[in-house]
Amino acid sequence: MRVGLLSREYPPDVYGGAGVHVEFLARELASLVDLEVHCWGEGRGTGVVRHRPWPALDGANDALRTFSVDLSMAAALEDRELVHSHTWYANLAGHLAKLLHGVPHVVTAHSLEPLRPWKAEQLGGGYALSGWAERTAYEAADAVIAVSGAMREDILACYPALDPARVHVVHNGIDTRLYRPRPGTDALTRHGIDPDRPYVLFVGRITRQKGVPHLLRAVRRIDPAAQVVLCAGAPDTPEIDREFRELYEELSRVREGVCWIPQMLPRPEVIQLLTRAAVFVCPSVYEPLGIVNLEAMACGTPVVASRVGGIPEVVADGRTGLLVDVGDAARDPEAFEAGLARALDTVLGDPEAARRMGEAGRERAVGEFGWDAVARRTAALYEEILKQA
Repeated sequence: MRVGLLSREYPPDVYGGAGVHVEFLARELASLVDLEVHCWGEGRGTGVVRHRPWPALDGANDALRTFSVDLSMAAALEDRELVHSHTWYANLAGHLAKLLHGVPHVVTAHSLEPLRPWKAEQLGGGYALSGWAERTAYEAADAVIAVSGAMREDILACYPALDPARVHVVHNGIDTRLYRPRPGTDALTRHGIDPDRPYVLFVGRITRQKGVPHLLRAVRRIDPAAQVVLCAGAPDTPEIDREFRELYEELSRVREGVCWIPQMLPRPEVIQLLTRAAVFVCPSVYEPLGIVNLEAMACGTPVVASRVGGIPEVVADGRTGLLVDVGDAARDPEAFEAGLARALDTVLGDPEAARRMGEAGRERAVGEFGWDAVARRTAALYEEILKQA
């Protein structure tokens, strides 16, 4: 079975959960199918073809530049029997390949454009184009994979023309051999973190979706003995970058032990930071699943996260961490931020309970979210679709 896997992100250029998903799914699928990855970038390697936006569109809206990559991808997929796209950045490539080459198209939904209206701030009029590309691809796809049950419900609500029988749930996975407790301290000292003081850790992009401004306001209220470590980069827009910097500076003035790491860290360093954290926090206002929560759990760390999207399918409230109701965070941010602060203080204030949550999280990650199982379920879906084609 010759499969084309289509993505914007692929190593070494991975900055979000969708990229992590594609990286590990590709690794496991390679032993099950004849796999060729098409992604953004320069050059070509074994099993990987990289495409870049057309130079003629340099300076144009990002959505138009994305479409130029999609055209390049579609043209390069003529020898594939099935194509599988991830995120709107590659969905149109999969749809065009389906039409051009007469092959089935599978989509994995990591997020949905209609549920991310703040993207208009980033893309301007291109947000209408990204939404059009996503809708067109989803409604014509032979199968849509949702990374959580909550995501499946969102897909069917946003795209009611889709036949529910074509929407399948395959949860995101985690490599628990790679993500496991690593209790060293060299990465902490390198980044100015005191290894003898507990710290709250956030790892993620600076976006509205990830709820970073809410977190920066919430941690003003938590136990002053705790440090706050923010592995936060890749801001969506200059505006959200400016807002983050202002809130970070305000936070740094009112409490000690605030550490911002803006660059992408090597994975071993991230794993060490996750392992040593007293609590990991995920304040997202929209999250189809949240791989980073699985990464923290696999490292034996308790999680405080928003009760939103697919997160409750990963974080077992009271057992592997604590969930916080988001409510209407846009209209009433105070309630959400107060809830985050209370949950963080609860975990920080009871190290023994936190230890038990961390152990339970590791056990849950190992038992239920292995990438090998994700790849087998995905390959089985490919076989089923090709039989029907």
